[in-house]
Parts: sequence; structure tokens; C-alpha cells
Amino acid sequence: MSRVREADVNAVKERAQIEEIVRDYVNLKSAGGGSLKGLCPFHEERSPSFHVTPARNFYHCFGCQESGDTIAFLRKMENLSFIEAIEKLANKYSMTLQYEETSPEQEKQSGLRTRLVEAHRVAASFYQQQLATPEAETGRQFLIGRGFDSNAAKQFGVGYAPKGWDGLLKHLRTVGFKDEELLAGGLLSQGQRGIYDRFRGRLVWPIKDLSGDVVGFGARKLYDDDDGPKYLNTPETPLYKKSNVLYGLDLARKEISKRQQVVVVEGYTDVMACHLAGIPTAVATCGTAFGQDHIKVLRRLLLDAENANSEVVFTFDGDAAGRKAALRAFEDDQKFVAKTFVAVEPNGLDPCDLRVQKGDEALVYLVASRVPMFEFAIKSTLKELDLNTAEGRVNGLNICAPIVAAIKDPSLKPEYTRMLAGWLGMEMKTVSDAVGRANKKSRTDFVPTESNANSEIVIEMPDPRKVEHRVEREALKAVLQEPALAMEWYASVEELAYTFLPYRHIHQVVVEAASKNSFDSIEPAVWVEEILGQIENPQLKTLASSLVVEPIKTANVENLEKFVTGVIARLQEFDASRRIADIKGQLLREEEGNEAHQNLFSQLLALEAMRRTLAEHARGHDT
Repeated sequence: MSRVREADVNAVKERAQIEEIVRDYVNLKSAGGGSLKGLCPFHEERSPSFHVTPARNFYHCFGCQESGDTIAFLRKMENLSFIEAIEKLANKYSMTLQYEETSPEQEKQSGLRTRLVEAHRVAASFYQQQLATPEAETGRQFLIGRGFDSNAAKQFGVGYAPKGWDGLLKHLRTVGFKDEELLAGGLLSQGQRGIYDRFRGRLVWPIKDLSGDVVGFGARKLYDDDDGPKYLNTPETPLYKKSNVLYGLDLARKEISKRQQVVVVEGYTDVMACHLAGIPTAVATCGTAFGQDHIKVLRRLLLDAENANSEVVFTFDGDAAGRKAALRAFEDDQKFVAKTFVAVEPNGLDPCDLRVQKGDEALVYLVASRVPMFEFAIKSTLKELDLNTAEGRVNGLNICAPIVAAIKDPSLKPEYTRMLAGWLGMEMKTVSDAVGRANKKSRTDFVPTESNANSEIVIEMPDPRKVEHRVEREALKAVLQEPALAMEWYASVEELAYTFLPYRHIHQVVVEAASKNSFDSIEPAVWVEEILGQIENPQLKTLASSLVVEPIKTANVENLEKFVTGVIARLQEFDASRRIADIKGQLLREEEGNEAHQNLFSQLLALEAMRRTLAEHARGHDT
């Protein structure tokens, strides 16, 4: 089962649309020229440099230089083997795969993730069925008491894990799963007396990844004789990384992208309450604090770098622990371009309890009455101080001035400085000076982050101020992206037409590949794969990958063919101009009237005529 037939692999590649797969992880928008762009999922960035070109089944990031096809993207995102990526895509598109015989050792090592995903799917179905049994009455009453009927339980896949030690184990064994697989997936635990179900006598929520696969579970205890924690989650497994998953994100993903808002709550029932109350952008962390990896996931869905109007709303309990959690979240605020808010219920009710006691409208109002994170952070700090004393006010200034100084938005910092002065009852200049000192200190303490270093492009790049380099780049993009339109003209392009050496090397590979292909029938994705496969130098491959996805700079698609031929004509025109200049220099060195001079003069006339023709064809193209 470790080797899929090559014909099936090709069928999956043909069926899987790269933009569909990438959209499961990244919010994409048009970049022009048939290309899409978004925030790169492989490195931290503030501006979108990740491009996807569906026509060529290809992606490339101009920041970290990652590139490849649909399979490569999925493998890197999910840390999959090649066969696991093929199996995941086949499952997504309901395709049947056939396998070739392999050794037992190969079979043992292959397809583990696929097996674990299937085991979790079967387990989720098992738990849901158990919720209808007499034993699960306590669980059903728990849900009803929190405002969730059977339809709500079904919508969110809530299930029940029986009290027995091996109910799930026996069920999964009967459908062919091995004990070692179930241990690896965190569905079972290992004790001194053997293996047993990890979740027992609990309500169970399935936790899914962005593509909708169940990767883990969260379980809430129901019985007093359960000496375990209130909530028990799946441990770290090849599928489940708690710092990367958010409960409900598979349900909220589309609405988050559409509304440009995400509401972060604390528990599974809070997510359910929000969605049922009409807040379909709610998500929750799974047994861990909201952290940097969660931020990276949400920023990509919000297209955070380009939409300062997007919102991240944190809803915390109104007690001291909730305020502390909100202040921890404040430390990550500046990692969003999106506006960050806090919505805290003053009586200490969490979203689920608020909905039960006061209805859907109260929960909607809570989110609508959110306050900016900066305001909440400052007021929460001042609330703990005695501002009736000089010492309390000075202490408040010392603590809150750095908070204001941390504000990156230049239009907000003066306003919060004024507000802080009012809250403290101090002179504006005193507060402004304190903020200035804190701001200066923060600049002194700045240390470049790893992401700053990683965003630098390693390969030496051409000079964008040179028209020749811009034309050479567009010509290569044209032949890589539109070979059928370009090749008739490109076949006559000389090697020396490229003055930037890396472009010249890529041109050589293109010419070699062109000699083996018919451009009336070749698929763009196949053409790109062949070109990149012939480039061994990693820097050159990265450069070529960027040319594959960078949009051709023509605003009018109807004139694409004219532009392609025009830019190649311009490339040849520049080459002809350089050759003309070279011949004129030679003419000056030859004695006028001799045979060599006459031959050079004839070449000059021919080149001048050719340059005029090329200039006519090139007229109107955009560089």
C-alpha cells in the first residue's frame, strides 16, 4: 500500500486545483494576469508575497523563496510524505487509488497519516452514535443545560465516550486498525495493565484541521468519580499540534475571510454558542494559550497585511483570570495589522453562559460592544492602582507609558497619550515625555527577528532601474508562462540578448527544452515542470520559480498575445542595438573602402532594417 500507480498519481495531480487546496490555508485575492496572492504560510511577513498561478499549477513566495506544485504545497503544510499527500487529495476529490506491491517494511512506513485520519473519522462517528445511548443521558443533559439540543450536537459533531475501558478500542479493531496506529494517534493510552481508551465517560468534541479532517478530540468530564482534568485533549501526535489548531476554524474559515473578523473565545461550548447566536467567526484554542502559531494561521485568513479594517476580537471571562488572559493577548497585538479588541462580560459570564441566561442578542451585543485592546490593557492596569495618591499615578504612568509607546499606528499614539493623561489626571506634556522616553528605549532594545532575516532575497537581483533588465524579465516570464504564444518569436532569440547572466542561464534551459516539445499541445504545468527539473542550481531554480508565478505586466488580457510577441521583439531590438553599436565601433577601426569595412557596413544596414522592424512589432508593449 505504499506505492500508488503512476497513472493514479497523474490523475490526482490533474484533478486537484492548486487554488482550491491553497485556499484551505491562505486567503487569496487576485494579483492580476491570472495570478493570486496572499500571506505566505511558510514564513512570517507583513505584506503578501506568496503567489499562486492556477494555470501552471504552481506557487512561489518572493519572500522565503518556497515554490512548487499542489503536492509540494500540501506536503510542506501538513508535513506529509508524497504518498500521504496523494492519498489526502484523492480522499478530498473522492478518487479511488490502486496500489502496487511493495516490501513489508515499505508498507509499514507508508500512509501513516492517512490511516490516522481515517481512524479519527471512524472514532468521531463512534462517539456521535454513543451520544444517543442510555448511558449518555448525563452528557445530553449537560448539553441541554447549556442551550444545545440534538441538532446543535449534530452540527458540531459532539459525541460521548463510554465509561468502559475499551469500547472504542474494540470498535476500531473490528474495522481493521492496529493498536500501534491508535496509540500513535492518541486515541488510546498505555498503562501498566495494557492499552485502553484515552477518553472515557466524557463528552467529546472533534477537532478538525482547515481541510476538515478530524485530527484530535477535546473531552469534558461529566462524573464526580472522574479524577482527571475538567478538559482532556488529544496529546501531541503526527496529526495534532495544539499550538497550530483552533477549534471551529474549519466551520469559521469562510466567514472569517468574508467578514474579515475573527472572534477568539476560550472553550468548545463558547464556540458553539457564538455560531448558534449568529457569530460564525468564533474559534477557540485547544488546551493551550493563544500564541504566535495561532496568529500566523489567522493572519493568512484575514489577509492581515492589506486590510487594516479587519478585526480580531478576544472574548474572555470577566474575572481576574480573564483579564490576565486578555493582557497576555495584548503582548501579541502588534503582530496583527488588524485592529484588535476585547469583549469582556462585566458580570463574569462566558459566552455560553451569557447566551443561556440572556439569549442570542446579548452575545451579539457583547461582541458589538468590544473595546480596543490598547484601551483595555491600559484601563485594566490602572484599575489595579490607587490613582488617588501621587505614588499610584506615577506608578500608573511608568507602567502604561510603554504600552502607549508600543502602538505602531502613528495616528493612534497621540490620541492614547492624551487619553492616558486624562485617566491619570496629569499634564499632557508630562505623559507625552514619558511616552517619548519609553518609545526611545524600545527602539534601543530592538533586536532583528528571524523573520526579518528570512525575508531577504538571497540571489543577486537585476537592476530594476534598467529597462533592459525589465524587458529581459518580462520576456522570460512570457516564454515560461505562455510558451504557445511566445515560441514562434522566441525561437530566434540569441543567447547574448540577455545581459543579466542568471536570465541567460535560464534562457539556455528554455531553448534546450523547446527543442523537445511541440507547443501546440503542451500543458503549461508540464512545461514549467520540465524547465524547473532541468535547473540544478537552487538559486537559479528559485529565480525561475518566481518568473513562473509573477503576473505578466499587461492590464488587458485581450492583448496578451500582442504583448508577448511585443516584449520578445523589444528584447531582440535591444540586442540589435547593442550589435549595431559594436559594428559602428569596428567600422571606425577599419580603413574606409576596404573589404572588411564594406562587409561591416552591409551588416550595419541589415541590422538597422531589422531593428526598425522589431521596434514596430514592439510598439505599445508594457514593461
